[in-house]
Amino acid sequence: MSYDPQHTQHAQTFGVTATRDEIDAGLRAYMLRVYNYMALGVAFTGIVALVVASSPALMQTIALGPFKWVLFIGILGLGWFAPKVILTGSSVAGHAAFWAYAAMWGALIAPMFYVYTEASIARVFFITSGAFAGLSLYGYTTKKDLAPMGRFLAMASIGILIALVVNMFLESSGFQTVLSVVVVLVFAGLTAYETQAIKESYFQDDSHDIQSRKAVFGAFILYGCFITLFIWMLHLFGNRE
Repeated sequence: MSYDPQHTQHAQTFGVTATRDEIDAGLRAYMLRVYNYMALGVAFTGIVALVVASSPALMQTIALGPFKWVLFIGILGLGWFAPKVILTGSSVAGHAAFWAYAAMWGALIAPMFYVYTEASIARVFFITSGAFAGLSLYGYTTKKDLAPMGRFLAMASIGILIALVVNMFLESSGFQTVLSVVVVLVFAGLTAYETQAIKESYFQDDSHDIQSRKAVFGAFILYGCFITLFIWMLHLFGNRE
């Protein structure tokens, strides 16, 4: 789900009592909170994946059996409903939605520890981290309005989902490779766009509760971009066992 703030470009001007330095400092603290939440979510996903992968019983029950479809549908459902819960529900429910999302992703990707070598997983993780950092930095610093690109990429992501479901039945390795390239390109653009949108959603005069909700929401969105980039870059560059 794309981040589409209603108050674009106001973060730097709203609040006449705040100086430019105070606004910039508040924005940096807000973005740091977003990245910290996101990093913790990624770490939690890794822990869950390792726990599931280390237990043959859990692997068979959760990640390889029919329950994997429950995880898949749950991830899609949370991707759609969690933003509303985070922004309008209770704070506890918002955090629970974020951590449940991260946990389900961890369980779903656990089989990758059997498919790919640990060295290649680590290598691709660092490549993804570097690419994500560069793309997010571009989105944070650019003066170009990325909203038109973001709307196009959001529609493209729906097409990717449809293509993914179709290829589950076709099981075409060639189509999978092409799809991997497309996914990486689309979510690379989305990372920059979402970062800019998250930045522009900041308001100096927001209450602590609202800023906290926005930070969790921003982390939820960027987490989705990161984990998607990692999975599909692993398809492209990972070494299989």
